[in-house]
Amino acid sequence: MKKSVFVVSHKNVAMPKDDMYVPIQVGQSDENFLGYIRDNTGENIASKNPNYCELTAQYWAWKNSKADVKGLVHYRRLFGTRSSSIFTSVEARYKHVLDSATLEKLLSSYDMIVPKAHNYYIETAYEHYKHAHHTEGLKITREILRSDYPSYLKKYDEILNRRKSHLLNMMITRKELFDNYSEWLFDVLGKVEKRLDISNYSVSEARVFGYISELLLDVWIECNSVNYVELPVLYMEKQNYFKRYTVNLARKLGLLQVK
Repeated sequence: MKKSVFVVSHKNVAMPKDDMYVPIQVGQSDENFLGYIRDNTGENIASKNPNYCELTAQYWAWKNSKADVKGLVHYRRLFGTRSSSIFTSVEARYKHVLDSATLEKLLSSYDMIVPKAHNYYIETAYEHYKHAHHTEGLKITREILRSDYPSYLKKYDEILNRRKSHLLNMMITRKELFDNYSEWLFDVLGKVEKRLDISNYSVSEARVFGYISELLLDVWIECNSVNYVELPVLYMEKQNYFKRYTVNLARKLGLLQVK
């Protein structure tokens, strides 16, 4: 069983040693990183990376990879076999990165691997999104589902009103599910893109299609009865937790405006 877990990166950084991990370079750099696939080869949407983020790598994997198992992770976010504390060194975290043997065991019992769900605690997924991003994209997404995928609409509304979500655009699954999900996702996002005016969005907010897709994974999983297992996410760079929590609090208090 050939396994290709694509590690998305715009930087030339250390990668997991297991052969199933395939570095894929995104972004507009003129440098080709040694040992990396580039998302601007084959059938691709690499030019849309400023708006689609890591999804340009997912698109590449969908259209070009023939592996039996396909997945998407990030150079600084990897699936782990157990959690690590904020005091654990980055080097030590690599010892707990998901390996090929463990992946095979998990896929013998589950259809898909996803990150441990993010708990918003005091707000819904929609409220959290509203505090950080423009909401026009979510409204247009709902219109697309209502007209083109009506059987998904109820679940979409339900998930936006939950207090937990599987975020980060990370997953590993068999080729059929990966490709089926990607076909649906890029059809929805492509239609949203045609209707949504982002000409006045900031650089951060212009990544809108990557943000929307984070909330669509759960919609697709539950509408298609996909049996999944959650794994912890290992952060492979030092995290500024104080800054992260301060920014989130300021957004909730309305002290930071979305641009």
